[in-house]
Amino acid sequence: MNGTVRISPGQLTALTLLGGSSALAASSSHGELLFGLFWVVLAASLLGAAASRLGVPAVVGQVLAGIVIGPSLLNLVQPGDFFLTLAELGAIFLLFMVGLETRFKDLLAVGKEALLVAVLGIAFPLALGFGFGLWQDQSNVSALFVGTALVATSVGITAKVLQEIGVLDARFAQVILGAAVIDDILGLTLLAVVASLGAGQGLSGAQVAVTLGLSVGFVALVLAVGIPLIRRFQGRLQSISVARAFNVAIVVGLGVAALSSVAGLAPIIGAFLAGMVLAEVKDQVEFESKVHAIEAFLAPVFFVVVGLQLDVAALGSAQVLIAGSVLTVLAVIGKVLGGILGARSMGGRDALLVGLGMVPRGEVGLIVASLGLGAGIIGKTEYAQVILMVLLTTLLAPLVLRALLRGQPRASAPAT
Repeated sequence: MNGTVRISPGQLTALTLLGGSSALAASSSHGELLFGLFWVVLAASLLGAAASRLGVPAVVGQVLAGIVIGPSLLNLVQPGDFFLTLAELGAIFLLFMVGLETRFKDLLAVGKEALLVAVLGIAFPLALGFGFGLWQDQSNVSALFVGTALVATSVGITAKVLQEIGVLDARFAQVILGAAVIDDILGLTLLAVVASLGAGQGLSGAQVAVTLGLSVGFVALVLAVGIPLIRRFQGRLQSISVARAFNVAIVVGLGVAALSSVAGLAPIIGAFLAGMVLAEVKDQVEFESKVHAIEAFLAPVFFVVVGLQLDVAALGSAQVLIAGSVLTVLAVIGKVLGGILGARSMGGRDALLVGLGMVPRGEVGLIVASLGLGAGIIGKTEYAQVILMVLLTTLLAPLVLRALLRGQPRASAPAT
């Protein structure tokens, strides 16, 4: 034998048919994903526009769109890996855009209030959630996990409402954004601690210190290095084409978001920081309108996928409805109280707006709840209660925030 493999005509036909079947299967799978994306974009557009016409934040309509087309009702779209990845990209570009509209000096000016709001906005919900869990006869670790679920803030939802109204440059909005960054650092550190306790692992103060140090160090490093560096290259960026400047912006945004994940923070925090760095040169280098165009497409996908993941059927029992409603009230009280006390130097109205801006739990609460259920720390009943809390805070807080901000002077929106 000379090592040559001979294939008969029959075998060749069979292989061709098998290859064709694989291609057809792949094509069918791609077709399903495209149809799914079609339903997501269509539902987001229709219900988002309908919500806006009713004077309701578009994000509320988009979350409801996810509930309608998702497994809970019409079952047109499943929240698989493809849509979860698109949703994460949507959240990244949303916070990247918010960062581009936020200058570091403005955030630095509200540092004291932001720190107080973040710390109190973690302490109060954690204590209230822990007490609620003990009242339900849960174990200490389970009750602590419920408290941790109340800590998490979804700044993406609030940021979109503030962006829609055009008040991102207002002092109270800067406090919300600054507090959200600190909230994320402390909240994820707390989640790591509670998850380790739930897994029965030993936990030392050194481990907590390292986790916290890495998170704080990453934020400080990005701002301390990024801002001087972007100013240094400002002249070169001004001389390149709009397309190339846009490419630079995307590379910086995605790169810092990826590094943020490596550092143990949510990618959206890295995207927000990258946006703040690039905001230093946005008046001299044109890329903001193109980033806004991508955000306008992907951000609604993020909010629809939040709705896709909400299992309305799990909320049917009276026990879940009552206990979940109580948990929601505690979740709102904890954040609003943290905002009012932490930002009291700004006056009662702005302090209340800050507290309300920290209320939505959104996808962050869903992630925490899913981790707890998957690890066996909380049961299905507690999981459903947390889901109800997430749903209500996600839908109601933007409505109240929008109502309080009605009549507020609107800043000019980015060009599309």
